[in-house]
Amino acid sequence: MKSTLPIMLSLLSVLMASCANHSQNDTPMLNSHYLGQKPPGLIPELFAPSIIKTDFREAEAAFSPDLKEFYFRRRGGEYKNNTLVVIQYKDNRWVESVVPPRAGEPFISTDGKTLYLGSKYREKTSFGWSEVKSLGAPFKDIPIMRLTVSSKGTYYFDEATRIGNIRYSRLIDGKREKPKSLNKDIDMGEMKAHPFIAPDESYLIWDDEKEGGQGDNDLYISFREKDDSWGAAINLGDKINTEFAEAYGSISPDGKYFFFHRSFGGDTGDIFWVDAQIIENLRPK
Repeated sequence: MKSTLPIMLSLLSVLMASCANHSQNDTPMLNSHYLGQKPPGLIPELFAPSIIKTDFREAEAAFSPDLKEFYFRRRGGEYKNNTLVVIQYKDNRWVESVVPPRAGEPFISTDGKTLYLGSKYREKTSFGWSEVKSLGAPFKDIPIMRLTVSSKGTYYFDEATRIGNIRYSRLIDGKREKPKSLNKDIDMGEMKAHPFIAPDESYLIWDDEKEGGQGDNDLYISFREKDDSWGAAINLGDKINTEFAEAYGSISPDGKYFFFHRSFGGDTGDIFWVDAQIIENLRPK
């Protein structure tokens, strides 16, 4: 018995080590950023298809600054109307839930303290998001679809009208100025909508129906010139724009990736992402 004891202890040690290694290999190390996805290159890819994709419509990507909360809207099937969905990184897992009650187009401020939903918003509290609040006059009376905000506090927003309109409103000495139209400042098309303003206001992205485009709605960008005027509208090119409708362009909070929606008609469409270098490649030298 004594002669076999060392052998038994040795076998037990090997078995325990094997079990430990097996356990480590079977437990995935989840990345706490970007839903654990491998980053794309300069060719757009579906974003997190195994996590968010359905047979219906997913659109309007919005990340929190720490990249651990991802908001988007889903429509189709049991989601009869646009429904705001969030996927959060909790306890080493990505957990999906619905955010009631309003499903406005989401945008999170650069400091992460405000979730904008068109003409309404919610504030971050120690318990989560506050109740839905109105931006007040004059914004509450404007049919805003998407409102985005620069780090300076400037609003850029559209209107749900037949020909579209993109306006901005600066924060001056703590007061919000009367909204001004960008229609005459940039050579936009007839169906301009869903603006995204860069945090430093160095460029504006929107979707539009414009002569010479790739097909249906295309995504465009305009860079701010040295004299503070806006440059010509630039089509984001055939890697982004296709014969389908592209919309809802935005840059991730860390500036690394460009997100957008591609619609295939009706309640079908997906969220794509691509390296944000595509933006820099278009910036005038």
